[in-house]
Amino acid sequence: MNKMQIKKIVKENLGKYLNCEQEIFEHDGVIFHKPIRLNEFQQNPFLEITNIEKAIIVSASYEIMDNMKTLLVGKSRDEIFECPLIYGQSIYYIPDIKKLKLCDLLPKYEYFYLEGNEINKLREIKGFTNSLEFDEDGSTSTAIVFFAMKDGEIIGLAGASNEYSNMWEMGIDVKSNYRTDGLATVLVNHLMHKILSKNVLPIYCASSSNIASQAVAHRAGLIPYWISTYKNILDGSSSYNELVKPLYE
Repeated sequence: MNKMQIKKIVKENLGKYLNCEQEIFEHDGVIFHKPIRLNEFQQNPFLEITNIEKAIIVSASYEIMDNMKTLLVGKSRDEIFECPLIYGQSIYYIPDIKKLKLCDLLPKYEYFYLEGNEINKLREIKGFTNSLEFDEDGSTSTAIVFFAMKDGEIIGLAGASNEYSNMWEMGIDVKSNYRTDGLATVLVNHLMHKILSKNVLPIYCASSSNIASQAVAHRAGLIPYWISTYKNILDGSSSYNELVKPLYE
């Protein structure tokens, strides 16, 4: 898988998520986009801002689009991402194909892969919500996990969910007592290589405020490719809703 193929896969799946045509990602500058329909897990009204390559895509529901144009037209990229109606920014990483290298395993731990239905063996474990999570009915979108054990206990786990058949998103959890020796980097790195061997693109997401997670991505051999806002305040979901409500009422 080369860099051109990776970018093509990302744009195809991002287009499905934003309900937009591929050409939008080739735009240079700010472009406003109205999704025809929303996925069931997207906020309504929808407002999400994405920066990928030279394109800054303001994707908003029909009923708020005119207001968003009034608010954001003529603004710089930094000003747009400071819009008070949005909160949370996620940085998305892709493998750095030019610098792919398999990290050495830390010898003091045991390591295991599980895939598919085998992952159900981990249904009862707790504390790994970034990398493995089961629904109330016991189902999970996690397709593969790579984990480390010490004295019979899982102490670090990297998992990848398969929302898209050709692009899986990785997550990592390491118990607090084991976070100082690079275990997170090792787990993410090996999981990335395993997924690539299946001809599937692994991606990694880190909050813009989570420096530790960004460092793991860098050391594991990933580079940032796009950034997207996480939530908007228009449905009252902000922790500061009472303070920000006057901004949109």
